[in-house]
Order: sequence, then C-alpha cells, then structure tokens
Amino acid sequence: MVSRDPHEQNRTATTLELLYDLTVVVAFSASAAQLAHLLAEGHLVAGLLTFGFAMFAVIWAWISYSWFMSAFDTDDWFVRIATLVQMLGVCLLTIGIAPLAHGLDTDGHLDNKVMVGGYVVMRLAMVALWLRVATSDPTKRRLAMSYAVTLLIAQAGWVVLAFLPLSVGATSAVVVVLYVIELSGPYVSERTKGGSPWHPHHIAERYGLLVIIALGEVILGTVEAVETLVGESGWSLDAAVLLAAGITLAFTLWWVYFTVPFGDILHASRSGSFLWGYSHIVVFASVAAVGAGLHLVALTFAHQSALSSVGVIAAVVVPLAVLIGVLIGVTLLILPSGHPIHAWLALGSAAVLALAVALAVWGAPVPVCLVVAVLAPVAWVVAYELVGHQHIADALYELEARR
Repeated sequence: MVSRDPHEQNRTATTLELLYDLTVVVAFSASAAQLAHLLAEGHLVAGLLTFGFAMFAVIWAWISYSWFMSAFDTDDWFVRIATLVQMLGVCLLTIGIAPLAHGLDTDGHLDNKVMVGGYVVMRLAMVALWLRVATSDPTKRRLAMSYAVTLLIAQAGWVVLAFLPLSVGATSAVVVVLYVIELSGPYVSERTKGGSPWHPHHIAERYGLLVIIALGEVILGTVEAVETLVGESGWSLDAAVLLAAGITLAFTLWWVYFTVPFGDILHASRSGSFLWGYSHIVVFASVAAVGAGLHLVALTFAHQSALSSVGVIAAVVVPLAVLIGVLIGVTLLILPSGHPIHAWLALGSAAVLALAVALAVWGAPVPVCLVVAVLAPVAWVVAYELVGHQHIADALYELEARR
C-alpha cells in the first residue's frame, strides 16, 4: 500500500466505493426521517441534536475514507475487508439513531452507546488502513502514524463519553472537544507530515456522487408528500404543483452543484482542499435536511404535524438557504477573484426564500410556497448559464497562471 499517482489519467470512483455509499444512503434516510418526525412533534432541539450528531458521524467517517482511498486504494482483500467493517459500522450507527432520538425526545437521556459503537467501528477500520500505510510506504510513515494516533485518541474519547453519566449539556461540551480533535487531526497531519497524494478529480467525483445520494432524500420526501396529499383528497392541482416543485428542486440543486467544476479547481489549487472538503459536511447535511423538510410536508398533509404551515415551509427554506450560502461562500473563497454574480445570487436567493416564508405567513398554500422557494436555485442556474461559466473559466485560468 504505497502512494498512488495524484495525476493518474481516467481515475474514477470504484464499485467498492459505490457499494459503501449505499450504507450512507440508509443513514441519511434514517436521520432525515427522525428530524422530520421530531419537528412534526414540535421538538426542535431534540431533532436538531439527533440529526447533527448522526450526520456529522456518518459524513466525517465517509470523508476520511474517501480521501484515504483517493491516495492509497489498492482494492485488494485488506481494503475490501476494511470497507466491509466500515459498512457494518455505518449500519450499526444508523440503528442507534432511533434510541438517541427517543432519549432526547422523552426525558433528555442521551442513549448514544449504539451510535458511538458504530462510529468507533468505522474509525478503527481507518486506523488499520493507516497502520498498513505506515508499514508499507516509508515516505508516508510519519503521515500515517500521525493519522493513526489522532484517530485512536479521538475514539478513546468517544468510548469514554458513551459510558459517562453526563447531562446533555456536559456531553455537548465534550463532543465539541472531540470534534476539534477529529477535524484538526487531518489538517495537522497534512500540513506538517508531508501530505497525502489524493487525486483532485477522483475526490470531486466522490463528493458529487454523495450529493446525488443526498438529493435522493429530496425526491423521496416529495413523493411521500404527494402520495399523502393524494391519499387525503385525491389528485388535484395542489398535488401536481407539489410534485413539480419537489422534483424541480432536486433537479435544480443538482444543476447548481455541478455548474462549478470542482475537480478542475482542486487540481489548480490543492491548498483550498480543506476549506472545500470540510464545508461539504454542511452541504451534505443541508441537502438531507431539505429532504427532511419535504418529509415534514408529508406528515403535515397526513395531519401528523403540530407545526403551522410557516414552520413547515421554514423547515425546507432554512436548509436550502444554508446550502446556497455555503456553496456561494466556498466558491468565492477558493477562486482567486470575486464576481458580481455571486453577490447578486446571494441577495436574490435570500429575497426569494424570504418571500416563500412570507407567503406562508400570509396564508398561501404549502405547494405555492414551495414553488417560490424553488426559484432560488433556478435563478442560480439561469445566472450561470448566461455569465457564470465564463467567470469560472477566467478564474481557473488565473489559478493555473499562479501555479
């Protein structure tokens, strides 16, 4: 297990990586469903805590695995078994989401042992992979040992946390410390131990594929909402509008994400990889949360939600606003020069999404409010198709000139 060529031609995601991603699909779905149900009951804090813990654990483990595979994948029996162990860990973590949600929702009890167990299983598989690099590639031994030690320290902390009888507040404080250790480990290792030979286009493809997986939650939420509405009152104009709005939302979000050639940007500026890679924790979670908002729409039509239409629309609009804001911010920070299009996109998106919530306040039907919300990513698509692609091309040319 030695370093792969970071400029390897025709490098693509492997079928093993895609198989691993299927377990992430299930985790996203379970997290979104729990968030929707807790929001429907009016338990915002419990919903956000459960969703936040679960999504960070799954996404962060996936990120660690993907960057490692980009740099060192040998696709032999050892890698395959390590991947199997991680898949088992994701599934175990997913099974632990419901107990965590139930405990937080009822008496504030933090039943996180199963979830932590699944997470630790995933991370210990990564320790084994890094130790194999340390024994196989002398040029990357310091890097590999740095990763392995940081991972072991963090996992020891998670295990201790799972068995300490702490309050939710105290647990949250310890979790923040462990998050810092988890997130700073790769940064310190990469910056001080020589760095790993990850492949920019492979990484961009892997992230793009997970975005598509997360968009599946948007489509699923839409279908559930339409199915519930039709079951309540039959096919109507509202049902047709809701179906069109939800699927268009998923489609335009896909279009928005893939308007920016992230593989080319990472190739031209590897220094921006941490900002770009870490920001996608929020990107993936936001897309899944939009799906959870549409799940909540379904619960509302089924008369299983205590929220008003304003709260339901906000559950879709808020994560949509976060997603668009993060994508605009990351693009501006990575590319060498700004462009007025991004300022207009930010202002226009904020205005459109605020209008969607205002319409809900004024009593407009939920499908109509969703149609207005969809106009935010639609505006992004139109702006990029008219002038944005040329701006990206100019910025890439400037990045390449700086190398």
